[in-house]
Amino acid sequence: MKFVQEEFSYTLEVKKSKFITHLCPYNNFSKMMQRLKGEHPKARHFVYAYRYLNEFDQIVENSSDDGEPKGTSGRPSLKVLSGNTLVNSAVIIVRYFGGTRLGTGGLVRAYSEAVNLVINEANFKSYENLITKELTIEYSQVSKIEYKLNQLEINIINKDFSNKVIFTLETTQDKFLKFLKINC
Repeated sequence: MKFVQEEFSYTLEVKKSKFITHLCPYNNFSKMMQRLKGEHPKARHFVYAYRYLNEFDQIVENSSDDGEPKGTSGRPSLKVLSGNTLVNSAVIIVRYFGGTRLGTGGLVRAYSEAVNLVINEANFKSYENLITKELTIEYSQVSKIEYKLNQLEINIINKDFSNKVIFTLETTQDKFLKFLKINC
């Protein structure tokens, strides 16, 4: 699975209709929708699809045709996201009608192609299921342990200096087990 960390856009023209596609992290979906509706007040449709992981690591997905014939825009867009194994990502396609009706098949092809084209432009990061762990160490071990955590690309998200040093770590289960194997 993969996801985007920033916004990407691509414009496709089919028989004088413009499909302006925006791909963004799911967390930015609502703000981007408001922004696009403000930027494109004369647009006919704001079709969207998104997929994200909930707190139980289940994929939640949704789409909207926004006035297009049922099943011709939102669902095909969602299928493209799913087919590319995207999570925590959203796509909004702003459509300006060009005067020529595309038909149901034409709409499905146009929306699918618009999403595929923006995906081709985007940069992705692989999704990793992160866990949080605490590690208690002696003061004398701090620099050695920090070095090893850095080598394994384990993030230290907090350091608590009291009687001992407590690191709060954010990493994958595999990386944490590898760290324990090296240091025990």
